[in-house]
Amino acid sequence: MSLSVTKLNTVLITPSEPTPSGHDLPLSFVDRLVFINSYIETLHVFGEGKEPAKVIREALAKALVPYYPVAGRIIAGSDGGERRVACTGEGVWFVEASAGCTLQDVGYFASYPLMVADEQLLPSPPPGISKDGLPFMIQVTEFKCGGFTIGLRWSHVMFDGIGVGQFEMAIAEIARSGLKQPSLTPLWRREAILSPPNPQLGTQSVAPGIPYTAFEFEFCTVDISLDSINKSKEQFTKETGEICSTFDVITANLWRSRTRAIDMPSDTSVYVNFPANVRQALQNKGTLQEGSGYYGNCAYGIVVEAPSGKIATCSFSEIVMLIKEAKGRLTTKLSRWLEGDPHEFPLQVTPNYESIYLTDWRLLGSSKADYGWGTPKHIVPCRIDSPVNVCVFLNSPALVRGVRVVTHFVVKEHLEAFRGEISKMA
Repeated sequence: MSLSVTKLNTVLITPSEPTPSGHDLPLSFVDRLVFINSYIETLHVFGEGKEPAKVIREALAKALVPYYPVAGRIIAGSDGGERRVACTGEGVWFVEASAGCTLQDVGYFASYPLMVADEQLLPSPPPGISKDGLPFMIQVTEFKCGGFTIGLRWSHVMFDGIGVGQFEMAIAEIARSGLKQPSLTPLWRREAILSPPNPQLGTQSVAPGIPYTAFEFEFCTVDISLDSINKSKEQFTKETGEICSTFDVITANLWRSRTRAIDMPSDTSVYVNFPANVRQALQNKGTLQEGSGYYGNCAYGIVVEAPSGKIATCSFSEIVMLIKEAKGRLTTKLSRWLEGDPHEFPLQVTPNYESIYLTDWRLLGSSKADYGWGTPKHIVPCRIDSPVNVCVFLNSPALVRGVRVVTHFVVKEHLEAFRGEISKMA
């Protein structure tokens, strides 16, 4: 048995039919934010398949017809200005690979560290070709058991999480059904995302006047059991007479655990940030077509702030209430933004150690993508090329009931303390 992976073929997959080319498409101001200019790499594990590389390669070519900007390149403006997408039709790099082992041999990649180096499972272009500016890459690795993995590398400039899930679902639908195009028509319309009154904000990654500090974050993976989640929900209801969501429960425990672990002065403000999908709000306003397949960045950031000492010492239910209250303010803040209020900015990062940024992948299309042999057993975030302190919520692997949390938001000296705190919930 060999745990090595052989990359057999790397080719550019172009749209299967002629597509519009020779022009540039503008990006929204949110797409152009510097902190959005990052790449996400994920591994999707499937238990079985029949010639998956061939099937997915052919489906990708068809999906690139309606999603033709994905076959282009992300470039800077001719004067070195705003990023945009050049519709070149060059295509998407597709890597076909073969593993010398079964998925059982590597535990279905259900635990960290992975038993195969992630660079063997993730796509890369041929030597001499830069990854920069490539909206999307894909690698299909077939295993001796008949299972396979899909490794993705995608640009957050081109997609948000919902958008890339929509694209994956389109490829999967075509692969599964043999249709020429997906049933949901994609929509570009990046101008639907309102630019701020101050154009300079559209290129900022952080809150104005705040210097950026880079940190060497450590990855940490925790599985939160369904039993623990339900007990926390029951506790909250018993103490407040209200209900809360799984997201609220995990967010509250993460925030408290991290705050205790990093042990900042009690009067230091700490923050938790998470995006809310605003597609429906834009559809209600008439800015986006009802039922449209918009796949760009389309979110409003919710921010919860409190003193470190309060989060470290107050009850779990009090923290949940802070989160619920912040979510309850979204409608008002969103309305102000849509009306052009210059004080409302949908996504603004405060790049300091006091802040964490959460993203929930559990309901994205990626987890439902069925290429003809069932949905993925689980999804592994391999690399998150982002400067901010991030945490991802995932569905736990099939054998574990609950939620998997992958964090990249504490430095090494605080890692064990964080693990100790969060394990009290897990």
